[in-house]
Amino acid sequence: MAHSTASALSDFIQQHPRLFILTGAGCSTQSGIPDYRDHNGQWKRQPPVQHRDFMTSHATRQRFWARSLIGWPLMANARPNAVHQSLQRLEEKGYCRQLVTQNVDRLHQLAGQQRVIDLHGRSDQVICMDCHTLHQRNHVHQLMAEANPAFREYTATAAPDGDADLDGIDFSRFRVTDCPDCGGMLKPNVVFFGDNVPKERVFSALDSLQRSDALLVIGSSLMVYSGFRFCKQAVQQNIPIAAITHGKTRADDLLSLKLDGDISGFLQPGIHALPSLTAD
Repeated sequence: MAHSTASALSDFIQQHPRLFILTGAGCSTQSGIPDYRDHNGQWKRQPPVQHRDFMTSHATRQRFWARSLIGWPLMANARPNAVHQSLQRLEEKGYCRQLVTQNVDRLHQLAGQQRVIDLHGRSDQVICMDCHTLHQRNHVHQLMAEANPAFREYTATAAPDGDADLDGIDFSRFRVTDCPDCGGMLKPNVVFFGDNVPKERVFSALDSLQRSDALLVIGSSLMVYSGFRFCKQAVQQNIPIAAITHGKTRADDLLSLKLDGDISGFLQPGIHALPSLTAD
């Protein structure tokens, strides 16, 4: 792998100006949103809720929404940080063909990024699993809070993606709000673990990758296959892969360049040195 400096990143981008960028939880930690895994790619806490459990167990849904009552405001109030701003600047300069994010926080869009695919959905929406109506998460959060005044008094440590480490209480007392339109089951409009990313979303991303010069991974350990698949595809296309992360990734042996450390510390000077390109 090439020497791991911001100048190496700038050189990599200039040699491969049509970038496919894949981002993960490490992009949002500076915004106060915790990530899932440690430096070695291992879980920092209990794995998040499984799709099957959420869909089949009322008790699981009670636990999920009770914890969300405390954890969601952190997500709702999060704002883009220097990583998001640097990537928006990279797109503005003409180097981003497509950004695909594994995050569900919409912070790339809040930073002004235009070419974004939310691979795992978006947490600011709630979908009815019966009538498929989309609701604003803030509205559903308010309905849940009004139905469960006692739970608003609890405090807990924030966890990833609007969760909170709230345990040791009786979740059976939590009243889960149903769809205001049809009374059906409500679920955040995100891909839970154990569920599949919609095929059209994957195909759209892979199509963009085929028209790109290189894959740049930022803030992801790639331990989840939905992200790692793009590295496998890049290898098949014989295009190089660079990664800016903090710690181990699943694709370490596939990388042409790896920058391990402070993500914004690499991105800001590396992108600042790039000349602007004319539009395609």
